[in-house]
Amino acid sequence: MSVNLGLAQVSGDFLIAALVIYSLAVLAFAGDFAFGRPRRAAARATGLDVGAGRAAGAVELAAVGAGSAAVAKGAAAKGGAAVAEGAAATGGTAVAGDDAGAGAAGGTGAAAGTGGGAGAAGGSGGVLSARQESAFRAIWQAGPWVQAAVTLSAVGILAHLVAVITRGFAVHRAPWGNMYEFVTALTCVAAIFFCYVLVRYRAWALGVFVMGSVVLALGLAETVIYTAAGPLVPALQSYWLSIHVTAMTLATGIFFVAAVLGIMYLVTERYRSRVAAGKAQPGNGLLARIPASAQLDKLTYRTVVFGFPVWTFGVIAGAIWADQAWGRYWGWDPVETWGFITWVLYATYLHARATAGWRGRRAHYIQLLGFASLTINMLVVQVFITGMHSYAGVS
Repeated sequence: MSVNLGLAQVSGDFLIAALVIYSLAVLAFAGDFAFGRPRRAAARATGLDVGAGRAAGAVELAAVGAGSAAVAKGAAAKGGAAVAEGAAATGGTAVAGDDAGAGAAGGTGAAAGTGGGAGAAGGSGGVLSARQESAFRAIWQAGPWVQAAVTLSAVGILAHLVAVITRGFAVHRAPWGNMYEFVTALTCVAAIFFCYVLVRYRAWALGVFVMGSVVLALGLAETVIYTAAGPLVPALQSYWLSIHVTAMTLATGIFFVAAVLGIMYLVTERYRSRVAAGKAQPGNGLLARIPASAQLDKLTYRTVVFGFPVWTFGVIAGAIWADQAWGRYWGWDPVETWGFITWVLYATYLHARATAGWRGRRAHYIQLLGFASLTINMLVVQVFITGMHSYAGVS
C-alpha cells in the first residue's frame, strides 16, 4: 500500500507540537526546581515551628496538671484522708503525669512528622514514596509550577501519541520501522513512564532532568536522523516487527529513564562523598533540591527491574524471528551481539544491586554501561556497521 503523505504530515506536525510542549514543561519543572521547592520547604519549616510550639505547650499543660494533682493530694491529707486515699491520690497523680507525658510525646511526634515532610519534599535527603493522598490533590498542593509542568507534560504526551499513531496509519504498519520512528516511539514511552513515576512517587524534582533528556532525544530525532515516511524493506515485512521491536521500544524507553536517574545518583553521591572528605562545602543549593541518593538508588533499581523482563522478551522474540527469516536463532550479527551484551550488563547490574557489597556507585556504573551499550547499538552499530539488521534508514 502507498504511503499516506497527508497523515505523515499530520504526524510530523504533532511531533513538533509535542517537542514544543515538552520544552515548556521543562521550563515549568525548572521554575518549580528554582522557586517552588524552596518556598514549600520554608512553609513546612514554619509548620515545624508551630508543631514544636504545640509540643512545648503540651509539656507545660502536663506540668500544670501534675501541680494541680499535688495540691489536691495535699488538701486531701490535711482533711484527714486515709493512707489509702493518699495512695489513690498519688496513683492519680502518676496516671495524670503519664497521660500528660504521652500527650507531650505525641505533640513532639507530630512536630517530627512535620519536619520529615519538609525534608521529603523540600530539601536534600528527600523521600520519594507513595502518599496516601490522591495524585490530583498532591499536584494541586504542590503549587502552580508543578501544576503547569504536569499539565504540559500530559498535553505533550497526548500530542506525541497522536504523532506516533498517525505515523503508523500513514505507513500502514507498526510505526518503528527505522531509527527515526524507533527514537520517536521510545521517547514517548519514556515520557509516559516518567509521568507514572512522577505521580506515583511525587517526583517533581526529577522532571527537569528526565523531561529535558526527552526533549534532547526528540530534537535529535527531528534534526539529525529524520527519515521521511516510506514502506518497509522486504526483510521487515513480518508480524514479528510488532512483537520484537515493540518490546525493544518499551524496554529502551524505560532504560532511558533509569539512565537519567543513575546519572543523578552518581552526581549526588559524589557530592556527598566530597563533603564527607572535607573537599566540598555542604549546603549546595542545586543538589539540596534533588532527592537523597538512597532514594534515587532505589527508584533506579525499580525502574530497571520493570524494564529488564521486557528487554529479555524482546531478545527472545528477535531470536524466533531470526529463525523464521534467516533459518537460525542466533548468528552473531553485530546488532544481535550488542543486544546480548546489553542484556548481560543489565543482568549483572540487577545481580550486583541485589548483593550487599555491590550497592551504590559500582552498581550504577554497570547500569550506565548497559545503557551505553544500548545507545552504541542503536546509534552506531545499526547506522555505520553493515549487517543483517542494517535498516536504520539514516542517510
